[in-house]
Amino acid sequence: MSSEIQLLPLGAIIQAFKVDGFNIVQGFPTQDLYVTHNGPYFGETIGRVANRISNAKITSLNGKSYSLAANNGPNNLHGGVVGWGKRVWKGPKPVGLREIPGVKLDEGGESVEFTLTSEDGDEGFPGEVAVKVTYTSGKQTLDGKSVTVLGWEYEAELVGGAEETVINMTNHSYFNLSGGPTIEGTKVQLCTPSYLPVDGDGIPTGGPKDFTKVAVNSYFTLGAVAPDIDDCFVVDAKSSPSQVPLDTRSCSLTKLVSASHAESKVHLEVLSTEPAFQFYTGKYIDVKAAEGAPARGPRSGFCVEPSRYVNACNVDEWKAQMLLKKGDKYGSRTVYRAWKE
Repeated sequence: MSSEIQLLPLGAIIQAFKVDGFNIVQGFPTQDLYVTHNGPYFGETIGRVANRISNAKITSLNGKSYSLAANNGPNNLHGGVVGWGKRVWKGPKPVGLREIPGVKLDEGGESVEFTLTSEDGDEGFPGEVAVKVTYTSGKQTLDGKSVTVLGWEYEAELVGGAEETVINMTNHSYFNLSGGPTIEGTKVQLCTPSYLPVDGDGIPTGGPKDFTKVAVNSYFTLGAVAPDIDDCFVVDAKSSPSQVPLDTRSCSLTKLVSASHAESKVHLEVLSTEPAFQFYTGKYIDVKAAEGAPARGPRSGFCVEPSRYVNACNVDEWKAQMLLKKGDKYGSRTVYRAWKE
């Protein structure tokens, strides 16, 4: 890994993503502090299922239903009480130089791998799953600027204990481009105005609609308290959600989000092969100061979480996106690119 990137075995966490010496992701200086203070999921690899599952229940899988932990109101959130972001993975294991498909690196390509075995019944989910994340870092030159790049692949296989399970992985990094206590003044553009409307508990009530709170596919500015966004955006609302492949790694990268801050002059792009992403402006962040790590409060970071549709495991037309059967592979790719003017 390049010196700008720091990763941890706990949760295969992205601890640092530095641009000109400035860490643009929220985190803690030691792994132990992530254990005791990481309520917001800073930098975690989220699984088995990112985001919410309605009523903490998979209604139909392997011919039966499965009850899960209700750790977010009535719903299951981010894999349960001890999801994959709270587990210690094996790694980082160096795996040599690799390319990032769709991103031409001018230097670097160093790659490391983290692996985890999720047991049959882990947090209530059926089947034993072997999961892997491979991170690749390097540099790219864009319009004469030196760009820091971090890309990764997720891969998961069902290896025993059941005939099928559900998978929806993401990374839960919080970005702060300002260098200040909040994200105020950050300019953002999303690739799509289509999102999934939700009920009061954050569960989609139907298919994609146009987001009306702000014109997200034009540049808009994050203020001190508004806009308050915590929604799942759909990259291509015209395509059938049932046609999203279980393994999206062969799909082209889409630039999901572009962001920058005028004072720090830091720019960020998040690209992915995934069909959707949660964009969250950090309203509920509440982290106490500890051992040199500052307190973090509301809007101290924003999230871009590439993923499948929220609660897809309980919606017949969406379920194929995350239904992992024996002999198949789940996969996805995501890239962070950042630079300073």
